[in-house]
Amino acid sequence: MPTTPATAANSASPGTGTQEPIMLELVDESGNTIGTAEKLSAHQAPGRLHRAFSVFLFDEQGRLLLQQRALGKYHSPGVWSNTCCGHPYPGESPFAAAARRTHEELGLSPSLLAQAGTVRYNHPDPASGLVEQEFNHLFVGLAQAAVRPDPEEVEDTAFVTAEELAKRHAEVPFSAWFMTVLDAARPAIRELTGDAAGW
Repeated sequence: MPTTPATAANSASPGTGTQEPIMLELVDESGNTIGTAEKLSAHQAPGRLHRAFSVFLFDEQGRLLLQQRALGKYHSPGVWSNTCCGHPYPGESPFAAAARRTHEELGLSPSLLAQAGTVRYNHPDPASGLVEQEFNHLFVGLAQAAVRPDPEEVEDTAFVTAEELAKRHAEVPFSAWFMTVLDAARPAIRELTGDAAGW
C-alpha cells in the first residue's frame, strides 16, 4: 500500500527499529477534531472521544466477512468482530484509513468501498478495563479477492450469512462494539446486498 504523509509520520523511524507512539484524533460530539492523544491513553477509563472507522465487506452471495482478532492483541483479543476496524492517523481521512487497514490486516483491497454514516458510542471492555469512546465512520463494500490475513492482527476469518451470524453471535464472544456498528450500518448494508440477503 502507498504511504501518505499521515501514514509516513506514524511509521517506524528509519534506522532505529523503534515504533513511534500511535496517535489518534480526539474529536468533539460533532466529530470535529480537537486534538490528539496516544492510542492507549485514549482507551484508558473513562476513555477520550476519538475518531475510528468500521468496515463491513461482503462477497457476491451477500455474506459478511468476519474476523477473529488475534490472541496477542492487548484490546479485545480473540473475539469476533466486523471485517476491519481501527483508527485514522491524525490528518488521515477515515476512508483512506479504512482501505489501508483492510489491506494491512487482511491482505485484501475492497473492490468497492462506500461511506455508510457515523455512530458515536461508549463501550467499556470488562476484560481489559479499556473503554471505547468513539466517533465511528462506517463503510460497506465488496470483497472479491482472496483473504490473506496477517497472523499478528487476525486469528481467523469467516464469511457468514445473516442467519449464520445470529447463531455464531449467540455462541462465541464478539467485540463489545460489534452490534452497535452493525446496526448503524444496516441501511447501507441492505442497499448493497439487497433484501434477499436478510441483513
